[in-house]
Amino acid sequence: MDIKTTLYVLPGIILGLTVHEFCHAYCAYKLGDNTAKDQGRLTFNPIKHIDLFGFIFIVLAGFGWAKPVEFNPANLKNLRRDKALIAAAGPLSNLILGVILTLILRSMLDRFVDENVFYGSNFLYNLYLVLFYGASINFGLFIFNLLPIPPLDGSHIAFSGLNLNPEIENKIRTIGMPALFLIIIVQNMANITIIPIGKWVNDLLTFVLHIGSSTGF
Repeated sequence: MDIKTTLYVLPGIILGLTVHEFCHAYCAYKLGDNTAKDQGRLTFNPIKHIDLFGFIFIVLAGFGWAKPVEFNPANLKNLRRDKALIAAAGPLSNLILGVILTLILRSMLDRFVDENVFYGSNFLYNLYLVLFYGASINFGLFIFNLLPIPPLDGSHIAFSGLNLNPEIENKIRTIGMPALFLIIIVQNMANITIIPIGKWVNDLLTFVLHIGSSTGF
C-alpha cells in the first residue's frame, strides 16, 4: 500500500477500531461489569483502544487487532448470553458504521451527478475515497470478526451458543490463533482465496449502495 492510499484508509481504520472496542466496553458496562470502565475504555479516544503492533499490521497486511476489552464474568448475570452480547457489540458497531458511511457516499454520488464537477474537485474526490475506504474497512471488520475462529468475536458468540465442555473449548482456543495466521499467510503467499472476505465486503457495499439508491437517501 502506497503512502497516499494509506492516508485514505487511516481514518476508517482508526474510527472502526475505536468504535468497535468502545462498544465492547459499553456493552459490558451496561450488563453490570465496570472492569472496562475502570480501565478507561469507555471513551472514543483511539489511544485507549489501538494496539500499536496490531495497527501496523492492519495498515501493512490488511488484518490486525486492537487492545482487547476485559470483563469480569463474575459480574454478569447471565454468563452465556452476556458474553455473546459483549462479543457481538463490536462487529455490529462496524456494520452500522459501514452502512452510515455507504449511505453518505450514495448521497454524494447522487448529489454530484456531474462527473466533471465531482472529479474536478480535489476535496470531493478525496472525501469520496475516505468514505469508500472507511465503509469497506468497517464492513471488513464486521465480517472478519464474526468468523468463528478464536480469538475473534465470532468464536465467543459460537462458544456461548454451543455450550462446549471447557476442556474442548480451551483446546480450540489454543489452535485458533495459529490457524488464523496460517490461513492469512497462505492466502497472501499462494495468492489463493480461502476466506473470501474481499468478495463479501464488495457484495455488502454494493447491496447497501443499491438500497441507498432505491430509497433516495
